Amino acid sequence: MGDYVIGLDNGGTATKAAVFDLRGREIAVAGKQTQVINPRSGYTERSMEEAWQANCECIRSVIEKAGIMAEDILGIAVCGHGKGLYMWGKDDKPAYNGIISTDSRAWKYPKKWKETGVHKELHDQLCQELMACQQVSLLAWFKDNNRKVYDNIQYIFSVKDYIRFRLTGEAYSEATDISGSGLMDVKNAKVDKEMLEKLGIPETYEKIPPIKYSYDLCGKITKEASDMTGLLEGTPVAGGMFDIDACAVAVNVTSSKEMCTIAGTWSINEYISKHPVMDGSVAMNSLFAMPGYYLVEECSATSSGNLEWFLKHFLNKEEMGEGKELYETINKMVDSVEPEESDVYFLPFLYGSNAHPLGKGAFVGLTTYHDTAHIIRAIYEGVAYSHKTHIDKLLLSRKPPEAIRMAGGAVNSKVWVQIFADVLGIPIETVEAKELGALGCGMAAAIAAGVYKDYIEAAEYMVHVSERVYPNPDRQKIYQNKYKKYAAVSQALDTVWGQFEV
Repeated sequence: MGDYVIGLDNGGTATKAAVFDLRGREIAVAGKQTQVINPRSGYTERSMEEAWQANCECIRSVIEKAGIMAEDILGIAVCGHGKGLYMWGKDDKPAYNGIISTDSRAWKYPKKWKETGVHKELHDQLCQELMACQQVSLLAWFKDNNRKVYDNIQYIFSVKDYIRFRLTGEAYSEATDISGSGLMDVKNAKVDKEMLEKLGIPETYEKIPPIKYSYDLCGKITKEASDMTGLLEGTPVAGGMFDIDACAVAVNVTSSKEMCTIAGTWSINEYISKHPVMDGSVAMNSLFAMPGYYLVEECSATSSGNLEWFLKHFLNKEEMGEGKELYETINKMVDSVEPEESDVYFLPFLYGSNAHPLGKGAFVGLTTYHDTAHIIRAIYEGVAYSHKTHIDKLLLSRKPPEAIRMAGGAVNSKVWVQIFADVLGIPIETVEAKELGALGCGMAAAIAAGVYKDYIEAAEYMVHVSERVYPNPDRQKIYQNKYKKYAAVSQALDTVWGQFEV
């Protein structure tokens, strides 16, 4: 048996592979960007073939960087962004581009299901609100708007189930992803054809592959995949999971007492529970990577991806540097502005809103006094406020945790982590590993290989939590008032967006 595992993490635009030893030490990381295709406003797509090639390139590269042999790898697992849609055709080719979780083309369908009472009728089975970016909405859209693609579907996949299919040639739906798709009777952990008929897409029943769990063996590396990745033919492939589940297990959220927040493109805020929360206080319950638990989740596409947009379009990288140098510069800029000095508010709704379904990003309160540092601080704060909106909803159904485990790109900024602590009024903990999605997959691969019996044991050996970052009491009071104004600004603009629907 080898001494290493590989985790693959497929985000909406970036693919990463990481090699870990069996104590969770990150040996090497390799990454690859894939192009986002925007054929129309609200459409976010990517080439499924490009995504597959990116995974192959990352695996080859990370094995080389780690300086290990293919026979040293005991297993691999894949995680990826939730929601979205990856369709495999009856002609054994991608049926269409992959659709990313920031896509909003199907926004009318959840609205229609709510207005007609279909959602209310099915809520006890779905255990969640329905969203435009879920498979259920996108499939309904394709049925009505591109029937040729819809009729050609052989398999309905999430991104990670698609990549695992290409690695193994075996088609499965993994529980954490399919339970957040709107296609599953989550309460009874099964796909229900009658439910799909009520949603208007009964044809999809035969196209949903059998369900597996995150640490189940879901095939082995094929000869073709071996040639493309450098992995040994026959290397075991575990089920993997939704990336937010992977991050949760990678920060040791393995009991109901913990809570975590993930600040990536999406604002993910979650805890696990033996029972779904069905009183309407939270939007999403899905099956967790640990059988017997639900993932209670509040989320929206309103997190640190907003900063990446600003850096891409409005900063001169020749003057400010790139990579680590750029982030060090902007963190110093943010830290140079006291929170009480800036009354600029940013709604981080560039990719979606957690207020109004048609809400858009906005800066409010700008004057000639404000400069780039104020703008970036407003982004940092606006993202933290958006997370707080979700976390406050979660806390309606449970006691506050001793600390919140934090993951995602924002954890690389000590300044941003402190702002989160101050805004939330709860200590923040991070972990030593950087590629948390990949680490969660590595843990699944280790369990599938029989190294550890479950995620609790795997976390004991592979997860290393850092020291806590505590709220600053003075700034906490300032942010309590600033958050009230942020919420008021957001609520005021809610009355505007619907008036300009096109």
